[in-house]
Amino acid sequence: MKTKHMRVAILHAENRTVGRKSSVESELFSKLFQGFVDSGVVALPVAYHDDNCGEVEPQLMQFDGVLVWVDPLEGGRDRTLLDAMLRRVASAGVFVSGHPDVILKIGTKEVLYSTREVGWGCDTHIYLALEQMYQELPRRLASGEARVLKQYRGNGGIGVWRVQLQGDSLFGDGRRGDSLALSYDTPVCVRQAIRGSYEEVMSLEALLNLCRPYFVNKGLVIDQAYQERLVEGMIRCYLVHNQVVGFGHQAVNALFPAPAGALPSTAPQPGPRLYHPPSKPEFQSLKYKLEREWLPAVQELLRIDTSQLPIIWDCDFLLGQKDMLGADTYVLCEINASCVSPFPEEAIPFIVASTVARLQS
Repeated sequence: MKTKHMRVAILHAENRTVGRKSSVESELFSKLFQGFVDSGVVALPVAYHDDNCGEVEPQLMQFDGVLVWVDPLEGGRDRTLLDAMLRRVASAGVFVSGHPDVILKIGTKEVLYSTREVGWGCDTHIYLALEQMYQELPRRLASGEARVLKQYRGNGGIGVWRVQLQGDSLFGDGRRGDSLALSYDTPVCVRQAIRGSYEEVMSLEALLNLCRPYFVNKGLVIDQAYQERLVEGMIRCYLVHNQVVGFGHQAVNALFPAPAGALPSTAPQPGPRLYHPPSKPEFQSLKYKLEREWLPAVQELLRIDTSQLPIIWDCDFLLGQKDMLGADTYVLCEINASCVSPFPEEAIPFIVASTVARLQS
């Protein structure tokens, strides 16, 4: 098959906000489109909205491949209709990346629990029902350590909460509480990871009620230990299939505890994300572990062939406690596989080459 006859659709969320550009109108995507042109592939943008799902499906059937850039949550909608449509398109023989079934394995917060033993995990638990969360969360919070709660699917920090008991302890004599002493009236400090959110104090029961919608339609909540080295930033590894093609480093402060003396209602401003090529010396240890150790273990555990991994996806890591030799360790924060944008410009040749290879196969 000659590449000049190949057609790939860049499926993106239709932007219905007046005056706001879609991500595919950015300079970065212009370079991606040009990369496909240089490889002899016709790449065209296709706008998606649930309201026009029936019109988009026959369009996608005319392409050889579809690269998807649509958030798991968009304007109050989820990807239920979109995923069903993409499965039909893929079943018709069109290459789809990322395929909804693969995203369900690696692109939801459940992956933090299912892969917690591969080397990138931490103290992680799963709540499959609100009743289970009512029983188990108080016991974990009673230790006094902060926890991070994450809903099953989301983006932009939606449904991600840092939670900790208010004050140093529950009792005046300095003793920590236990699951029996920790009542649902106990005040807890919480902060959601949405940009501009600030620390609030509410009862434990009020927090649990906030999490109630997360269990609708077989939803769940992941509970991870808070990583104290969050203040040192987050490292984002961009991948094409199983190869790291760039890094992003950002001073993430969405879940920072309120600084001493600061008003709880003061929301920290986000730090910039700096992009780096895959050769960045400081991140080579992380790159090696991800490519050579963790990802092969995850693929075996979740039964994902390399060719099934998304064309472009990323893994976000926080710094964990240093090991006995003083070297950094890394904790997986989340995986983004539905809508990775922006990404390092250095990733474009890898995206194009891998897409062409899949279309040819």
